[in-house]
Amino acid sequence: MKITVIGCGRWGSFIAYYLNMIGHDVTVYGLKDAPEMIRFLAERKNDLLTFPESVRLSVDKSVISDAETVIISIGSQGLRSLTRELSELPLTNKNIVLCMKGLEIATGMRLSEIVKENTDSSNRTAVWLGPGHVQDFLKGIPNCMVIDSEDEALKKMLVDSFSSSLIRFYYGEDLIGNEIGGAAKNVLGIAAGMLDGLGMSSLKGALMSRGTREIARLMAAMGGNERSAYGLCLLGDYEATLFSKHSHNRAFGEMFVKGEKFNSLAEGYYTAQALMTLKRKYNTELPICEAVYKILYEGADVNAALFELFGRSLKSELQ
Repeated sequence: MKITVIGCGRWGSFIAYYLNMIGHDVTVYGLKDAPEMIRFLAERKNDLLTFPESVRLSVDKSVISDAETVIISIGSQGLRSLTRELSELPLTNKNIVLCMKGLEIATGMRLSEIVKENTDSSNRTAVWLGPGHVQDFLKGIPNCMVIDSEDEALKKMLVDSFSSSLIRFYYGEDLIGNEIGGAAKNVLGIAAGMLDGLGMSSLKGALMSRGTREIARLMAAMGGNERSAYGLCLLGDYEATLFSKHSHNRAFGEMFVKGEKFNSLAEGYYTAQALMTLKRKYNTELPICEAVYKILYEGADVNAALFELFGRSLKSELQ
């Protein structure tokens, strides 16, 4: 398959590396002034991997139009701007795969909705999500992930084409639920990091059980299947997001409560704000996500907010 990967950050570069490794024709597109792209063009490597010569690098947008499949892996809040740029290209009849997790802050829209709204109707869209860290994959440690789409033929084709002994892909059956779960788990990851930073990691059990139920309610309210909360998009991603040393969101939460600066992208920071938009729109209680939002955006005292959160009646969380 002829593939162009848009985005040369930690995850985007690994996707290109992986898809090339299993036999696809891969080009990485990045902005010429992006630090990651500048280094790749000069050295063909970042801090985690080195591209073989078979992976092409380009700052020319025409490589996007030339591809059969376009994979996007950028910060979620930049997706709408990117789709506007892509609309200037002859971008039709493409498979667009979103390897990113988040929600648009201003609207609460899912990322697949943004692509569908802003690209030609002939394009087909899918999402690639689930647990896994680049550092583990590069050591040969396998994991399971999910591909979902409203287009059944696209979903089957991608699962069959992208699966290997390193990553086993499952067929998603709930695009709404999978996108919401994939985004929301990053907020729970921040909460987990806050607990780590405060020396209260033992409360992660309560965080996981309550968080799963909380996000399941939101999935159902939005028209998704609440059972998706127990799949790879949320519950199945907890080890990678709430516990792993490689989790940006967990690390951000820990460093936040310690008053330390975090210099990498933590998508959960933006998702916490977007979830408040969905909370109001669907009149759904999201106590954990709201507590994280108040701490990050309103300056709420961390200890007081978490004490109030975990002091809630268990019954109220399970109803």
